[in-house]
Amino acid sequence: FIQYKIDNFILISSDKAVRPSNVMGTSKRLSELIVQAYSKISAEEHKRNKVDKKSLFSMVRFGNVLDSSGSVVPLFKKQIDEGGPITITHPEITRYFMTISEASELVIQSIKLTEGGEVFLLDMGKPVKITNLAEQLIKLSGLTLKNDKNVDGDIELKFIGLRPGEKLYEELLIDAESIPTEHPLIFKADEKYISPQILFSKLEDLERELLAFNEKNSLKCLKTIVDDWNITTI
Repeated sequence: FIQYKIDNFILISSDKAVRPSNVMGTSKRLSELIVQAYSKISAEEHKRNKVDKKSLFSMVRFGNVLDSSGSVVPLFKKQIDEGGPITITHPEITRYFMTISEASELVIQSIKLTEGGEVFLLDMGKPVKITNLAEQLIKLSGLTLKNDKNVDGDIELKFIGLRPGEKLYEELLIDAESIPTEHPLIFKADEKYISPQILFSKLEDLERELLAFNEKNSLKCLKTIVDDWNITTI
């Protein structure tokens, strides 16, 4: 990106990158660290007058996008169409949600605000209780919730337990504090990073173990990079 003088690069990250509890979230945080490293490199090369204009690297974090691939909404709709039950991991689990148009617009707006290296946080409102979302979808489908109070209802909720690495709630910040931007729905923060030299050396170790199909050592390498990954056993 620096070589070809790309003006802007923005990573679509996830709230799951914050204190990750599984490999998916950890890979998101790893992606953020790589973007932060390239931002440092770009800034240094510009400072030393090696390039006329620095490439701007930044990240944007947000939660779930309604009706996107992998969203719970299409799954719940499918389960309702099939007569239920709607499966939920935990009765108290919450998530942030945005519409596709909201997320797309705010990502584009974030590009205009970047100076390089920031993580942008989109105001997603209050987290939504998944149980309430499921009940609302049942109601919008013209059906009723089946439970102890309404044994003749149409669709019941079935709690199946948290999956390995799944959180009850999601966070948007690791160790920084968010500050406002010119846009009322976009905030920014400067998160901790790893120097490019150290990071790229560790990435070489990770690549070597991945190419050797050594799962245990690969996870160990990943843990040395993303040290706040909440993994109990390797």
